[in-house]
Amino acid sequence: MLDQTQSAYQDELKQLKKTTDEIDKQLQKIVETPRYFGQDLTEQVLDLNREVKREHLQKASAEPYFGRLDYQEIGKTQPFPLYIGKNGVENDKTHELLVIDWRAPVASLFYSFTGGTEEATYESPEDGTISGHVLLKRNLVIRQQVLQRVVDTYDRDSDEPTITDEFLLYRLGENKDNRLRDIVSTIQAEQDQIIRSVRNTAIVIQGVAGSGKTTVALHRLAFLLYQYRDNIRAERMIIFAPNSMFLDYISGVLPELGVGHIQQTIFQDWTLALLDNAVKLTDSTKRLAYWFNIGAKKPQIDNQAPGRFKGSIAFLHYIDEKLQQFEAACLPTADLVAWEGKTLLNKTVHEWFYVENKHYPLMKRRDRTVARMKRWIEIELTKFPSESMRKEYKKKANDRLRAYLKQWPEESPFSFYKTIFTEPHVPDELIKESNLLFKKKEVQPEDLAPLIYIHNRFYGIESEQMFDHVVIDEAQDFSPFQVALLKEQTRGGSFTILGDLSQGIHAYQGIWNWDEISSLFEADRTMYHQLDRSYRSTMEIIHFANAVLSRGGEAITPAIPVFRSGEKVRLIELGNEQQKVEALLKAVGKLQESGLINTIAIVDRTERECAILHEALTGKGLAANLIEAGQREYLGGISVLPVYLTKGLEFDAVLIIDADPLHYEQNFQDAKLLYVGCTRALHELWLFYVGEASPLFANLLYNEEINNGFAIEERWL
Repeated sequence: MLDQTQSAYQDELKQLKKTTDEIDKQLQKIVETPRYFGQDLTEQVLDLNREVKREHLQKASAEPYFGRLDYQEIGKTQPFPLYIGKNGVENDKTHELLVIDWRAPVASLFYSFTGGTEEATYESPEDGTISGHVLLKRNLVIRQQVLQRVVDTYDRDSDEPTITDEFLLYRLGENKDNRLRDIVSTIQAEQDQIIRSVRNTAIVIQGVAGSGKTTVALHRLAFLLYQYRDNIRAERMIIFAPNSMFLDYISGVLPELGVGHIQQTIFQDWTLALLDNAVKLTDSTKRLAYWFNIGAKKPQIDNQAPGRFKGSIAFLHYIDEKLQQFEAACLPTADLVAWEGKTLLNKTVHEWFYVENKHYPLMKRRDRTVARMKRWIEIELTKFPSESMRKEYKKKANDRLRAYLKQWPEESPFSFYKTIFTEPHVPDELIKESNLLFKKKEVQPEDLAPLIYIHNRFYGIESEQMFDHVVIDEAQDFSPFQVALLKEQTRGGSFTILGDLSQGIHAYQGIWNWDEISSLFEADRTMYHQLDRSYRSTMEIIHFANAVLSRGGEAITPAIPVFRSGEKVRLIELGNEQQKVEALLKAVGKLQESGLINTIAIVDRTERECAILHEALTGKGLAANLIEAGQREYLGGISVLPVYLTKGLEFDAVLIIDADPLHYEQNFQDAKLLYVGCTRALHELWLFYVGEASPLFANLLYNEEINNGFAIEERWL
């Protein structure tokens, strides 16, 4: 059913036909133009431009735009309609703008305007501040050139109230597939402010689960490439994701926005490649099992924990001290006697190393100084009158130079790093653990940032290794050392750093507050944004998840849901352990019968439990994918996975099994884990337990607020 008058609908049909006809005509013209494969540079550029235009037009053809804004500038007699789309389109002959790129300055009005009769302004690069009035704001849904939906979220001439959220709720109610989607048509004002922030700024985003922070960061990359196209390159931008599967999950957003060639990786892969695989990462399965196992009585996490210690800025400063000591004492103290009567004074070698070549990194400085010593020998040899004497003394000089250089240690980043773990400053337990691994040339994840830091001091940072902009996702799991390292490799300190402290389930290695990261940047080039509104889950799910998190014993900022109501959270008591598989099969069947659910997550606590559960479910004929650590692809459909691997993903429905006191105790670590699992659900959340519910949500039904429609208790006995 259409959400507008027939007259408005007919007007939009005419505009759509006008636009698609022009797009199709331009596409046809490009298709009929033969590709150029010759050597003429001008023709090559023209051919490349045509190909870029063809890609843009093809993307615009099916869904040319998603919004309309009628805007009347101050001093102008007539308003003009602005149609906003993912790619700009103009008439080939008249150069009339048919579609405005969503990243253009004037398009910001579509996102920032939320109603009212006050002046609406935007910043034009050419003309400065432009003021005017918005007369109409209209959302449109176009699929394959078919106009499906028209919603006026503001009409100045109408007596009807503003319905800003109606279109947003429509889009949020859509089902998930196995990829994250762009949000161009539903960007909210606070998100748009972040996306359009100036470059060379470190933006820190604290966003609750479902606040769209990842998608905002990806759209910011697209905006920066559009706004600063002459100053930055896609190849010099990089996204650091929490794991490879998450990279697969977000892989469709940037191409959909017309952006390619941005590097996407995880920190471990990036560092190991820079180190040319000189070390290998130890199997982290045991460590993950230790931190996420059931009922674990773990030691208190403090600054002496391996991840916290090695990830600290204090450890970085300690390495700096050791590097300075190494540099000050690395040169031999003796003179080089090339042959009797010819001596290269140690003072001269020091001058070459510490003064003439001081602006080079340590090992390049060494190479240049050694090369200078060899040249000195060659010059001195030219003073001998005969070839035979030159050969005789050359051999003697080279032998003595080799002996001299043996006194000059040629460390590798790894060999130098190992020496640090012989020092009393490092905790004894850490020394034992590290030295045991180092014998096998294995390292822990927290060793990688220090190793790259030393590598950069030894060999420098090549220009092609520098970044124009860095995105760090799930940054609460990054260490300050990692961020400080990346800051050295990023021009202008241009960062988008995003995460959620309430989802900091890796507290043994990550940060505890955002000051640990923001303090690394200049105060006047740092911005902090807090996104408290959750767009992912229904009100019932968000209120339930907030209650779970609040029982963990830490002060929290609760997520604020959009007004999208759905099914109550279902708390299901089972009669015994043997009922689990049948209960899950029954639940999956009910969800699939509705026809509204595409993706379902079956979540248990540990990988071992998930493997056993997956085998049992598939043995009963359920087509489900088992997700394990290190997996590189997310396939959608029905997934069985441990709770800690759900972070960053979204599912139509989440079924949490074993939601009992053994698996989820009442402490902040388990509260965060269960909160992460609950907030993955868009539409349906079911929790199963045998006997007794976890204290993180037990008796919630007796809480008046929760009992007001957020959860329902069932018994499948």
